[in-house]
Parts: sequence; structure tokens; C-alpha cells
Amino acid sequence: MPDWPHSPVHRLSERGAYMVTSGTYHRELLLNSHRKLTFFQDCLFDISKEFGWNLQAWAVMGNHFHFIASSPENPGNLRTFISKLHTLTSKKFNEMDNSQGRRVWYQYYDSHITYPQSYFARLKYVHNNPAHHGIVPVSEEYDWCSAAWFKRTSDKSFAGTVESFKTDNLNVYDDF
Repeated sequence: MPDWPHSPVHRLSERGAYMVTSGTYHRELLLNSHRKLTFFQDCLFDISKEFGWNLQAWAVMGNHFHFIASSPENPGNLRTFISKLHTLTSKKFNEMDNSQGRRVWYQYYDSHITYPQSYFARLKYVHNNPAHHGIVPVSEEYDWCSAAWFKRTSDKSFAGTVESFKTDNLNVYDDF
């Protein structure tokens, strides 16, 4: 089947770690309250578990999110996972804002992480994303990000390894 020219290509044939990024339509700040951010994060946790994706890092901001997760046996269910996440949260946000039918999410981008160095750099990138966007000075202070959880639960040597990686040369869609 040829690639569809108007959306990102999703090649989901190999099991492993994937990084996913998605943004709101026209980059609108629709996740603009504690309630919406918490609802989205709770949905992300619940749906990732339902579809067998093991979250390893996440950051949810007002107009986009990133996460890294290890796939289940069949990574092809990522499309259905994201579709359910977008559908459920769109309906709730539109209900909360009395904006029935409004388009909330745009596309999503995924990449299969195949090299340890890329995995470590992307973990750091996602953990640091709220600070990168100037939302907080230190990402551990942001409730809708895995940075504090990672610092609290990971082995110190592993956390040090992740922190030592540079992220400035990563090719991550993050124009938000």
C-alpha cells in the first residue's frame, strides 16, 4: 500500500520502544486547566495499560504531548490506542468547553527507537520538555510529566546515564 501523502507515515511492524508526539489542532492551548491536564494524563495511563504499552516517559502540555513506551507483542495497535486517546479526550474537552464538534487533535508522529543512545537522549528530552518550553524552570516541578517520577524511582546510575545525553541534535517534531 502506498504512503498517504498528507499525514505522517506510521510503520509499526517491530516490537520495541516508540516515541509518540501529538499536538492540538492549530496548536491551540486547549489543555488549559489542571482538570484537563489531569484528565488527559489519567486517560494516557489507562489506555496505554489497556493496549499493553508500558509508559517510560511522558510530558503533557497545553497544546501537545510526548511519550515513550515499550510496545506489546503487536505494536500495530498503537493506531487504535492513539485513536481512542484522542477520541475520548476530544469529547471530554469539547464537553468541558461547550464546543461540541470542535477538532481538538491534529496528527501524531511516532518513531521506533532502535539505538540505546537514541533511547537515552529521547528519555531525557521528554522528561525535560516542560522546562524546554518554559512552563516550569525544572521539569520535576511539573505534575503532568514523568521527570519527578523518574528521578524518584530510577536507579541513580541509570538516571545519571540518561541525564548525560545531549538532546540538541535530536530530530523530534516539537514545533509548539
